[in-house]
Amino acid sequence: MEKRKLIIIAGPTAVGKSSAAVSLCRRLGGEVVSADSMQVYRRMNIGTAKITPEEMMGVPHHLIDVIEPWEDYNVVRFKEMATDALKGIYERGNIPVICGGTGFYIQALLYDIDFTEEKDTGLREELYELAEKNGPIYMHELLKSIDPEASEAIPANNVKRVVRAIEFYRLHHMKISEHNMRERQKESAYDSRFFVLTDDRRALYERIDRRVDLMVEKGLFEEVTALRAEGIKRGSTAMQGIGYREVYSYLEGEISSEEAVRLIKRNSRHYAKRQLTWFKRERNVTEINISECGDTENELEKYLW
Repeated sequence: MEKRKLIIIAGPTAVGKSSAAVSLCRRLGGEVVSADSMQVYRRMNIGTAKITPEEMMGVPHHLIDVIEPWEDYNVVRFKEMATDALKGIYERGNIPVICGGTGFYIQALLYDIDFTEEKDTGLREELYELAEKNGPIYMHELLKSIDPEASEAIPANNVKRVVRAIEFYRLHHMKISEHNMRERQKESAYDSRFFVLTDDRRALYERIDRRVDLMVEKGLFEEVTALRAEGIKRGSTAMQGIGYREVYSYLEGEISSEEAVRLIKRNSRHYAKRQLTWFKRERNVTEINISECGDTENELEKYLW
């Protein structure tokens, strides 16, 4: 059976993925499927740097503004929703362009990896209690002791994924990093073209800092204040995003507004570095440095079918 065409535009935060995806879709007759773990939430526009209707320029976008901030969103749900979106795009005779920086999500879709979790055995609850008692750093160190590779890929503040990795090891006597590596060796389920946009590190970091300043000007603090007043809890998945958790700490009186901004910039730079590391491990990827190629969209088209 002939594989269906799929384009992926990935890369670190603030590198210009969204505009490149829109331009490519306008040229090819494509539709964008977001592989962003935060833009899926409604009323979370500023902190997620969510693409605006004007910036979409008439190109259909999927998996943006589709769930509420109190809902959980994970790789399993992303894969289900993205697969449904792809079905509709193919039926309309268009080409899907997956756009985002969440490599874990892209990987699950591209290689049809099954990330469905086992039924809770009680171990998960024990691990969450351990996390509540000892804190995220303790749990991350515990993960590091059994699976150093996974601890590098999973941030300490992502308690859910840390717990999942420890649980997997204890249930299967196998590192989740080894399991994921085996899954990544699968052949792509699509006739895909996988692009990773990059930039010189200094230029990228400067762009990140400017973006954070712009977010603050546009009302990031007010956005998080409204979500908090709405009843969105600090521990919710939506509030774990960079920008939201730091401002939440400010609203709780734990840090100053200046410190919150500093942390957002620092954590965004660290996240960009982790994204670059992740995508460098991917197979069959075409890396494009946006500062060197001149016209990003023309460069992308050189590698298409």
